[in-house]
Amino acid sequence: MNLFVEILKIVKRDPDVAQPELVGDVVATHADGTVTVELPGGGQVRARGTAAVSDRVFVKGGLLTGPAPDLPFVTVEE
Repeated sequence: MNLFVEILKIVKRDPDVAQPELVGDVVATHADGTVTVELPGGGQVRARGTAAVSDRVFVKGGLLTGPAPDLPFVTVEE
């Protein structure tokens, strides 16, 4: 039994496992019930859910999963 192959089977069955939970700031709201979230690296994601502009939120799989704490972003480099 190859454990790596078994893990891949689990990941393919559950799409939530493969989706990372991202954090970012809401930069725009849209009439269709979505918001644009700017990620710390500068990228943007459009997600379903409601939040106010400048709210910090969690996003997973294109959905807002909830509010995120307003903590400073720190990048650690080796």
